[in-house]
Amino acid sequence: MTRTTPRRAALVVLAALTLYPVSTMAQNPSVDRPRARDLGIAVGIFQPGTHNAITDVAGVSVGHSTVVDGDRVNTGVTAIRPHPGNPYVARVPAAIVVGNGYGKLIGVTQVRELGELETPILLTCTLCVWKAADAMVEWALGLEGMEEVGSLNAVVGETNDGGLNDIRSRPIEPRHVVEALESASGGAVAEGSIGAGRGTRAFGWKGGIGTSSRVLPESLGGFTVGVLVQSNFGGILTIAGAPVGIELGRYSFQGAVERTREGAEGTAAAPLRDEAWDEGQGSIMMIVATDAPLSDRNLERLARRALMGLARTGSFAGNGSGDYVIAFSTAEAVRRRQGEPLPTVADLPNPRMSALFEGAVEATEEAIYNSLFKATTVSGQGRTAEAIPIEETLEVLRRYGVVGSGSRR
Repeated sequence: MTRTTPRRAALVVLAALTLYPVSTMAQNPSVDRPRARDLGIAVGIFQPGTHNAITDVAGVSVGHSTVVDGDRVNTGVTAIRPHPGNPYVARVPAAIVVGNGYGKLIGVTQVRELGELETPILLTCTLCVWKAADAMVEWALGLEGMEEVGSLNAVVGETNDGGLNDIRSRPIEPRHVVEALESASGGAVAEGSIGAGRGTRAFGWKGGIGTSSRVLPESLGGFTVGVLVQSNFGGILTIAGAPVGIELGRYSFQGAVERTREGAEGTAAAPLRDEAWDEGQGSIMMIVATDAPLSDRNLERLARRALMGLARTGSFAGNGSGDYVIAFSTAEAVRRRQGEPLPTVADLPNPRMSALFEGAVEATEEAIYNSLFKATTVSGQGRTAEAIPIEETLEVLRRYGVVGSGSRR
């Protein structure tokens, strides 16, 4: 429920204006590209939810604002809202896990101290995190019931899209943040080169936004776990065990490996492309949601399993890679409402966590694949990030028995 205040009215008007050279894209060009399951890549043992997305967790919604200005700007904002209400008034338990801390994640210390979220989660580009946080605070203070609020812990994560985006121009404006927050919806989630994934790259190809979910069998609790990623990292792409990056000739340390091999064989070393010197730099944000009634302690345990899903795809979390996981529970039984003197809170027993762990690993792995397959080729700053080639990838997957007759993952 929102209330129109002068501050909020100003932001809404600003969102509608077109006074800036940066434009918000209305369409997602990735609609014609397949997801992993469309290609026969079924990761793990558990089944996905209806939309195979983080929004399969009841109440979770996702919104994007994609910002493009010719060859100069390719960036955006993606918003994840844990429930339709005001997250400050009805907080959800949460945890943050750092796989490698080379990044700018705003709001970490208070989430770790209190174990809860009090704003939606925003994803954007590295040098825009502070602008996005400021805009979300302004938006949140305009919500109904926030008239006396004097402290707010905005949670904003990032990856560096400076290869395709004029990141020093810091092009994110308040209107883009408002658009992402207020366009957030349930159901199918747009993936690929959209929102915060517009300018990202992964494994030497175009990266972006990806999502997936798992629903546990009723005998294991029937809970849902969903994951959304912003992929922008390096490594040696592995899909369901198949060494796709090596087979397609695009992987970290490729230049050093090929030059060493060529020298040993007495042949002339080939000139190196920029990509050949990639040492796994870049980052990934992973958002994990579940409807299981978990404490922030068990949410931290769940978040750590997302790192296992990341590793399955071929990441080694390079020195310059910021690898972060934010996990939260939407269960009403663990919701923390302001003013409750002594609430009764549910807490799933530790022995029942294992199936959720497996679901988080599977959903993270598949979400990363979806971020690659759904991404479209994007050019900017004199560079082009190519979408991963579908047919060539399928040929590798067929050779390794991942897809095709009788394949099983």
